Amino acid sequence: MEMKKKNNNIKCSVTQCKHNMVTENYCGLDCICVGTHESNPTVPECTNCDSFVKRTSSAQG
Repeated sequence: MEMKKKNNNIKCSVTQCKHNMVTENYCGLDCICVGTHESNPTVPECTNCDSFVKRTSSAQG
């Protein structure tokens, strides 16, 4: 099982991501990649965490 360490610099509430700490709203990655699906993003909803990986139902943390 992979042991993750909370990155105090990356807050994250997306518990569906396998990098999320689950018990705390933080990411376990050293850094993340932020991207966009828009040619001219103007609001936060236009951006994405490109480091997102869907958590499998059998894995917790």
